[in-house]
Amino acid sequence: MNSMMKSIFFLLFLISSFITTAQLDEDYEYKKEFIWGPSKNSNGGLIGGLIFRWSRSIGNDVYQTFGFELSNVHHPKEYRYPSANGSTFIFGKTNYLYAIRLQYGRDKILFRKDTQQGVQINAGFMGGPTLGFHSPYYIQDSDGDYVKYNPDNHSQPFAILGPGKLFQGLAQANKVFGVNVKGGLSFEFGTYKNNVAGIEIGLQVEAFTKEIIIVPTQDNRAIFPSVYATLYWGKRK
Repeated sequence: MNSMMKSIFFLLFLISSFITTAQLDEDYEYKKEFIWGPSKNSNGGLIGGLIFRWSRSIGNDVYQTFGFELSNVHHPKEYRYPSANGSTFIFGKTNYLYAIRLQYGRDKILFRKDTQQGVQINAGFMGGPTLGFHSPYYIQDSDGDYVKYNPDNHSQPFAILGPGKLFQGLAQANKVFGVNVKGGLSFEFGTYKNNVAGIEIGLQVEAFTKEIIIVPTQDNRAIFPSVYATLYWGKRK
């Protein structure tokens, strides 16, 4: 999480150099907005997930927002090892956790930007139910077979040829239910009124109804706090 925090503070520093160009412009108004984009968080990999969000104005620079997220939740103690075939795998991991999040919330415009310049800054808060899929992690063993990782049978990293196939084991997933809440600031750099492009930075907490075993040799948990950064694009009218 430390490296993630440093990256976010660096982005905030860059953003702050542009904030002085933000302007209030009463003519720059929109009623609806749809955005999407990849999200990086401290509980995820290179790309932690994808977000889709629809908003509509309810007056006084406040927007009612509906969100949908897909995410692959990682254990903080996951480490990738190189394999004999040139790929990498996570030694000690027995299960994936995929999360589908439905969200509802509010966005408040703090600073409006001019039609073709400046930065718009929004504050937002969202929450809702999570449907999780707890599925087994597969590897390719020394015989070339794709099998579920078992720490008792696969105790040596050099005996593992590589990871399993993409989404292998998802059909064997168990459902787990939870809730999620998030809050953050978004900085929009879109050039034109009807185009949206920017970055959102914030905090998220997700809690499930039971402890989720991802890496059995480490401490596992039911609550997953994280720092996130989302790049987004979209349209508005």
